[in-house]
Amino acid sequence: MESTWFFLVYACCMAASCLTTAAQTNISTDQSALLALKAHITSDPHNLIFTNWSTNTPVCNWVGVTCGARHLRATALNLSYFGLQGSIPPQLGNLSFLVDIDLRNNSFQGPLPPELARLRRLKFISFGFNKFMGIIPTWFGSLSKLQTLSLYGNKFSGSLPKAIFNLSALEVISLSYNQLSGTN
Repeated sequence: MESTWFFLVYACCMAASCLTTAAQTNISTDQSALLALKAHITSDPHNLIFTNWSTNTPVCNWVGVTCGARHLRATALNLSYFGLQGSIPPQLGNLSFLVDIDLRNNSFQGPLPPELARLRRLKFISFGFNKFMGIIPTWFGSLSKLQTLSLYGNKFSGSLPKAIFNLSALEVISLSYNQLSGTN
């Protein structure tokens, strides 16, 4: 009986240790992705990111980052109205638990990296009033849970991908103030 009790306690401790290690590994993935974003920011006029996002502070305490209670992974990224300038790195596509991303009213520029297509949990995307350019990526059409897609006030050009019209959960789409010309 005593050896069974010991084995049960030992097994529970080992399971807890494995879960802790897995959680740390996963949050380090999120940390690396967010630090890559920080490295791609060329101007942070209020020093909100440059002074707050540090390996000395838990990711879930970083300004603009919200983590889920269950897995302690980044579920929301809200950097709206921070006045940031820079570009979006491909590593942002590693934030696999992200549901909500709000980067509106900054000066992010360049094309959106295709790695963002890996963010399959996304329900809300707000990239309005930035300087994103190029065509609107077809991979938006693969984000089956997407409910809101706001890309207004950028420099997107070309045709709107037909794949976007297959998003059955989509409730809000805002594409005004771009240089779009029909669908393809």
